[in-house]
Amino acid sequence: MIPLISVKRLSKRFPGVRALHEIQFELMAGEVHTVMGENGAGKSTLMKILAGVYTRDSGEILYDGQPVDFSSPREAQAMGVCIIHQELQLMNHLSVAQNMFIGREPRGRLGLFLDEDKLNAQAREILARMHVNLDPRAIVGTLTVASQQMVEIAKALSFDSRVLIMDEPTSALNDAEIAELFRIIRELKSRGVGIIYISHKMDELKQISDRVTVLRDGEYVATVTARDTRVEAIIGMMVGRALTDAAPSRSVAGTGEVALEVKNLNAGPLVRDVSFALRKGEILGFAGLMGAGRTEVARAVFGADPIESGEILVKGVKVTIRTPSDAVARGIGYLSEDRKRFGLATGMDVESNIVMSNLRKFLSLSVFLRRAQIRRTATHFISLLAIRTPSATQEVRLLSGGNQQKIVIAKWLERDCDVLFFDEPTRGIDVGAKSEIYKLLRSLADEGKAIVMISSELPEILRMSDRIVVMCEGRITGELSATEATQESIMQLATQRETLKAA
Repeated sequence: MIPLISVKRLSKRFPGVRALHEIQFELMAGEVHTVMGENGAGKSTLMKILAGVYTRDSGEILYDGQPVDFSSPREAQAMGVCIIHQELQLMNHLSVAQNMFIGREPRGRLGLFLDEDKLNAQAREILARMHVNLDPRAIVGTLTVASQQMVEIAKALSFDSRVLIMDEPTSALNDAEIAELFRIIRELKSRGVGIIYISHKMDELKQISDRVTVLRDGEYVATVTARDTRVEAIIGMMVGRALTDAAPSRSVAGTGEVALEVKNLNAGPLVRDVSFALRKGEILGFAGLMGAGRTEVARAVFGADPIESGEILVKGVKVTIRTPSDAVARGIGYLSEDRKRFGLATGMDVESNIVMSNLRKFLSLSVFLRRAQIRRTATHFISLLAIRTPSATQEVRLLSGGNQQKIVIAKWLERDCDVLFFDEPTRGIDVGAKSEIYKLLRSLADEGKAIVMISSELPEILRMSDRIVVMCEGRITGELSATEATQESIMQLATQRETLKAA
């Protein structure tokens, strides 16, 4: 059988970076082929070449046995090869149908006006084929992330796609939404669509993959069958070293003075009467389903969203926080779940991003930058956090997601905040980088930092937290110690208000 896609000896370089070196890869019709590797392994670069975003430097790509060289995403889409990026590429102010057929909208007889009825009918047909109950007229910005993911898939299918590339499609989904996505994937697979699936989540391998290809440092390592290969073996191929899945050892946590106390906080519909205390040397986990209000609590405390009522106390002293600069001045840092929008200046270099939260420290006479001091500081954090970059002057946008996340962490470490909110700190990060960040969080707590960790991954919450606060529909529904918490007890609290409402 001829593969749908066949990649042979493919290489790609960027300035100062060898992204891919003589990669090989095959995708069969009706197959889910997962590509895995640490951040910086070359996964996204390979996918972007297959989708026409980048051009290759050397090597060969065969599509249905014929050589191809896609010069643009539109050319790839026209040939039936579509990519769904980790950051969804949708226009929030347009409808579902308009997003699906953007630039290809059906027109009336004179070709001047959009034929809305035909547009919606075409969208409805594709959504029905997917067994997805979405109104084609709904505005995309009003939909959940899971529904937006379905719109992206429907958009790809509108091109009669034979190859669908999914980059971290479950990173922002809860368990029920992941199950629905997997149902769609199996339906597409049964119709002969070949799916290339990029993920860092090991538990998804056995559920959805037929084969797994591992890349490391831009090079091909191996292709194995998912069913017959142990997860530990795949991890070993990815990182080239043994990793322990155990939690970093805890010191006695949560016995220090209260670093931050929040009393009866109200801020919009998803922060209702929230109260909690955070101690020095403690990692306080915030758990809950999507829309529970965890991120909204962090943004309100940090001054990114307005507070309606309530009190915030730092080291026992009541403070007023109206803006993020107020929070930073009080020693509070916030690592957003959306690092590209709120955590980084992606068009700037690594060293500028690392020092930007504490820029006054690096000014001479309040005007001139102390370049040598900036370079020393950046070099220190690049080494400390093992940030993979050709140099401190590399543009952040050219680095992998995991390395971008480490730069955000470096920014707040340089500021030396006493209280740190980590919102989904390992989203889109590979297993090796996760292990490093876990150790970093624990070492910060051991140094006396007070940490709030928001995560949608229950194993991560259980592994890292000294205490766990659970939210549902904007309210705290319970608190669990590390010793009494289980996935079942967290989920029971995370659905408590829904359960009570149903009763």
